[in-house]
Amino acid sequence: MSIFRTWKLGIKSLLLHPMRSALTVLGIFIGVASVIWLLAIGEGISKEAQRQIEDLGAENIIVRSIKPPDESNGNFRQITAYGVTRSEYRMIERTIPTVEEVVPIRDSSKNSCTPAIPMRNFLTSREMSSKASVCVIAAVLAQKLFPSEDPLNKQIYLPEKKEFYKVVGVLKSKNATAAIGGSLDAQDFSLDIYIPYSTMQARMGDVEQKRSGGSFSMQSFELSQITIRVNSADEVPRTAQLVESTLRSRDPERQDIAVVVPYELLEQAKTTRLMFMMFMGLIAAISLIVGGIGIMNIMLATVTERTREIGIRRALGGKRSDITQQFLIETISLSVVGGLTGILGGLLCPMIVQGARWAFQKLQPEMYASLPEVARVMTPEIVPASIPIAFVISVVVGVVFGLYPAIRAAKMDPIEALRHE
Repeated sequence: MSIFRTWKLGIKSLLLHPMRSALTVLGIFIGVASVIWLLAIGEGISKEAQRQIEDLGAENIIVRSIKPPDESNGNFRQITAYGVTRSEYRMIERTIPTVEEVVPIRDSSKNSCTPAIPMRNFLTSREMSSKASVCVIAAVLAQKLFPSEDPLNKQIYLPEKKEFYKVVGVLKSKNATAAIGGSLDAQDFSLDIYIPYSTMQARMGDVEQKRSGGSFSMQSFELSQITIRVNSADEVPRTAQLVESTLRSRDPERQDIAVVVPYELLEQAKTTRLMFMMFMGLIAAISLIVGGIGIMNIMLATVTERTREIGIRRALGGKRSDITQQFLIETISLSVVGGLTGILGGLLCPMIVQGARWAFQKLQPEMYASLPEVARVMTPEIVPASIPIAFVISVVVGVVFGLYPAIRAAKMDPIEALRHE
């Protein structure tokens, strides 16, 4: 019963100064909400990065052609040859036993591919061998070109080559990807056109010409990229080493290729996620400490104001432990209220972020379009463990920072306290 009375008296004392109590609760509220918000945003960013890496395939190895820097003066004709060749592609396919499939890709003003994932449902081996004029287009491009009709079996005219291509498939809509750690460039798939690799090789060749002002340059490359699928994710690191040693067998210092292993990127992303979450949590914990300092400051002022009350209670037989308990209950009450309201505010994080993003898109569409892709598609994800952790920390902060004012109040001399005006 005495504990109940102590709680009742403590809450009554706090309600005597509602504005001061509310401001103290606000400090804890901000601290708890910031813990949940920052961890949720960090989790959302991390999940988006991992999703992009997983889209590359945990069982895949990607070999990209890299154009060397242009060392010309830009005023004469130059032919630059670089990148992965068809003979290297065939050698990897035939000589490395853990390789299940190799998909060659050649990028130009249009994309091309073999009838493999994700095109094997659209392009057939017959169309490949006959170098057919067929294509698969991205969903956004299909909507733009054929807004009110089915694009399948329709013709697309490419004015640069003066050629028609029959649409045999439409891909699902796919978000653009951000650059991943310098290993892969950002890619936007919304306007892509995919044609059989054999068709591109026959009609467009390996040489691309570029004119800019008075300069004229030519570059020669056979493949922009090969995607290698391994029979098991456990075999990916070893296979990647074999692929790289094969490609660099003639020139160990070769700079016109890059071997990207999504499996390794995914493992690195998971490690980075843990470090990022710890860093975000540390920043949020600082907010809680600031809130705790606010509790200490308010309770010290309360002790000074209630000096005479403390003296009367001691004179009537109150023990030091009773005074300590009284002030600790008040600080814990503030912390609990701040923690509960902070949890409610933290749970609103996904809705508030999405609402703010929607409003920003409507009010500032151009500025919104210039934001990084991750900022436009990332959705905060509440980390379940952050809720009890933030609440417990808020109560602990309240106890720790409320202990000194409580002990100071309990140590007051009753006679001096009664003399206090």
